[in-house]
Amino acid sequence: MAKGKLTVGLDIGSGSIKLTHLKTTRGGNYQLQAFGMVQLPPEAIVDGALMNSTAVVDGIQELFASQKLKAKDVATSVSGHSVIIKKINLPQMTPEELDESIQWEAEQYIPFDINDVNIDVQILNSESTQAGQMDVLLVAAKKDMVNDYTEVIASAGLNPVVVDIDAFAVQNQFEINYEVSRSETVVLVNVGASVTNINVIANSVSTFTRDISIGGGQFTDAVQKSLNVSYDEAEALKLGGGNNDADAVVPREVERVLHTESETIANEIQRSLDFYAATSADSHIARIFLSGGSAKIPALVKTIEGRTGVPVEIINPFRNIDIGNGRFDTEYLQQIAPMAAVSVGLALRYPGDK
Repeated sequence: MAKGKLTVGLDIGSGSIKLTHLKTTRGGNYQLQAFGMVQLPPEAIVDGALMNSTAVVDGIQELFASQKLKAKDVATSVSGHSVIIKKINLPQMTPEELDESIQWEAEQYIPFDINDVNIDVQILNSESTQAGQMDVLLVAAKKDMVNDYTEVIASAGLNPVVVDIDAFAVQNQFEINYEVSRSETVVLVNVGASVTNINVIANSVSTFTRDISIGGGQFTDAVQKSLNVSYDEAEALKLGGGNNDADAVVPREVERVLHTESETIANEIQRSLDFYAATSADSHIARIFLSGGSAKIPALVKTIEGRTGVPVEIINPFRNIDIGNGRFDTEYLQQIAPMAAVSVGLALRYPGDK
């Protein structure tokens, strides 16, 4: 493992920016050093594109200042239709040979000009089911999108040292927080404000991923339109009437809207699982783990369970992380926990690791 200090995980989402900083303890565990979140103005980021870079830079600087962070090395992540993730099967070769040939190999799998993307590969298992073959995870992200994200981080006076993928950041934190037997296939679903990431993990390896352009923002828009309320009121109603009032009665009209939007997401998840089942020998899914800002919408959990027939659990990315005594508001961390999944996963990265 790369040495040095862990990076600061910075999840630049279309609704908010989340920051997590961890340190490793002597016993090899993780301890929370900083966590913060700042809302972005609506439309600051649309479909992964930075429409209002100034607001994003201001948000990043505000977070670092409020957390009094001296660390400058940052890991961030991207997702959506500018990112392609594919599991491909290639002839057996060394990692060095793979690095040399991947540009050429990748061309047939990527719908963009190969010169417009950054490519990364990871050998999943050097022994595929077919002799002389190996399974490789190919990831390509459009350079202009990656550059936009690294530029706002640099403009905030920081060093962008790792650019990850949202779905893999969620998987990183999942691996340190949850014990799942290798024989169990689980699905990690991260419902962001505008993109939902789906990642099927079988034998402890990501075997199928998909990003769908639906997210929590659709819930908010639908509540706003049907009740004719402000964006902030719609956000509060979406999560149950107000953040501090867990038992608040949600108006029937809100419930109806949330149920309709939940159906849309649940149907897309089911479609993805059907596709996975059709292409995989082992299609039994044991559990779905839900993260993201909309994970706490009760209708969503119920609807996904009902639609897929698979039990759904809400992810707590702080589950195995030492929160320290008295430094953090534990109630607040529990409340926002599902939203922190990507930033915690990013905070587990070291500068320059792969």
